[in-house]
Amino acid sequence: MEPLDLVDPRARLLRAAVGFALVPPDRPELRVLHSWLDCWRGVGDVVTGMTRQGYEVSLGDHGSGQWIAVFYQGHGGYQPLEAAGTAQAPTPCCAVQRAAWTAVTKMEDNHMG
Repeated sequence: MEPLDLVDPRARLLRAAVGFALVPPDRPELRVLHSWLDCWRGVGDVVTGMTRQGYEVSLGDHGSGQWIAVFYQGHGGYQPLEAAGTAQAPTPCCAVQRAAWTAVTKMEDNHMG
């Protein structure tokens, strides 16, 4: 499967969840979403969703109080890896959400234009 096939209902759901996770939790509905995604379980759910869309992930705490997340397209070996989305943030949740958003919007922009 091509990364982030926007015809796939799971890809659309992933894009919506990650997009709304970037909105501050000012409303009760967004607080519920943040309680799900702003924890290690949420990190795992986003990573699993992105993996199902053909991405690989790297996540690390580099000791400076900042986490760095990178989503790659490709699987290595004979297929080169290319960074599709990167982000740095004070929490692993935010880094993963931002990097995923960058990857999915970049892929959508490539398909549209």
